[in-house]
Amino acid sequence: MSQKLELISFKLCPFVQRAVIVLKHKNIDFDITYIDLNDQPDWFKAISPLGQVPVLKVGDEVLFESSVIQEYVDEITPPSIQPEDPLVKAKNRAWINFGSDIIFAMHGLVMAKDQAAADEKTAVITQKLAQLEAQHSGGTYFNGDDFNMIDAAYAPMLMRLCFIKTLTGTDLLADCPKLANWTEVLLEMPAVQRSVVENLMMMYKGMVKHMDGVLATKLIA
Repeated sequence: MSQKLELISFKLCPFVQRAVIVLKHKNIDFDITYIDLNDQPDWFKAISPLGQVPVLKVGDEVLFESSVIQEYVDEITPPSIQPEDPLVKAKNRAWINFGSDIIFAMHGLVMAKDQAAADEKTAVITQKLAQLEAQHSGGTYFNGDDFNMIDAAYAPMLMRLCFIKTLTGTDLLADCPKLANWTEVLLEMPAVQRSVVENLMMMYKGMVKHMDGVLATKLIA
């Protein structure tokens, strides 16, 4: 790979973390630049079509959308961590998109200002997690014994579910034993552990407190 990669990130963003896990898992040399999404520098506004992270700079070219960045990184650094079966690969892509909906619902839970709204978001999350549980292989990883792209894509969400459990006592994986086991495996992986900034859980706690919603009232001191 001739061109150095630069990933533009926001420290709390789970979508950026998806790309970082793939980069770390494949031992790819890259730079990472953190920005404040609430005070975006002009240079970032100029290169980001959506005004969102992650953005990957490849020389003078720019890629956006976490799943696209993941796939590009995988394709330029063989061997691939995608399933060989085209149907399994396609299904994994669909379930990766499904996982994004869970992340958005989790953010909605953090922002919920009353119990009814929090209950609604919790119901959405638990229903989607039950659907995901039914699709999981029950093996070490989502598809079985091999670590694939979908595992990297779900690790940030599962990490934040652990944050919520640790910080508030709310276990959203209580009825999903396969997902709970999967979480333990993924969070022990060096590539996952090294994909975040130091003290991310405390930063997440700070975000929950700042949102001042129902979840903030459940924070364990």
